[in-house]
Amino acid sequence: MSLKINELKFRICELASRGGEGHVPSALSVLDIVWILYNKFIDKKKLSSSKEDREHFIMSKGHGCLAQYVVLEKKRLIKKKDLDNYLAFNSNFGGHPDCNKIKAVEASTGSLGHGFPISAGIAYAKKLLKIRSKVFCLIGDGECNEGTIWETCLLASQHKLNNLVCIVDKNLSTDRALKIDNIKKKFQSFNWETVEVDGHNHKELIKIFKKKSNKPIAIIAKTIKGKGIKLMENNQHEWHHKPISHEILNMIKNELKT
Repeated sequence: MSLKINELKFRICELASRGGEGHVPSALSVLDIVWILYNKFIDKKKLSSSKEDREHFIMSKGHGCLAQYVVLEKKRLIKKKDLDNYLAFNSNFGGHPDCNKIKAVEASTGSLGHGFPISAGIAYAKKLLKIRSKVFCLIGDGECNEGTIWETCLLASQHKLNNLVCIVDKNLSTDRALKIDNIKKKFQSFNWETVEVDGHNHKELIKIFKKKSNKPIAIIAKTIKGKGIKLMENNQHEWHHKPISHEILNMIKNELKT
């Protein structure tokens, strides 16, 4: 499994290097989460259909989209030749996911705080229609500075949306601007079922994604920004959105042994 994840990590870096930019460390911090969701919980045969009797995934932290792109490519929902044009003129693959251009993407996100209320809306519709499937939404800890996050928490609690799972990528990005303190207690104050996990531990992620509750579920995933690449790990001030040179790309390739 680690070899496959390392292949995906290198693909993220390769695309960012080719495109000249990209939020690489943010993509690396969520890659394990996105991989497990698409590998174990999202039915790729139903993904591009309008059927609602399936699990949904919304990447609310749209700047982490490179993780989503490479996983969709691995699952053959995106063609390699198309993704190779990442950030090129008229490419369908920009720095934030666009559901109007990519069938397998379920919401256009990037403006922080927008994907989570979309997810709650889908979960609410499912509940009204008595459809038993979950909506997974991935947000960033920095995104928790947006008021729409907490408005959505309030709404989801009010309507008992126990089919809504919010995954918080706790990679400490928010510390650059505003310390958010104890995210777990904040979700609990809105009457959410809240748990903490290692966001890079696949067994833990699989177990918690199967969890059932009579409340909405918040999963606080402790992650490392830039996970797997030493010069990027927890070096967000330098690498939050820094281009990757060909020289550094070769160093990364050797480090990941791909």
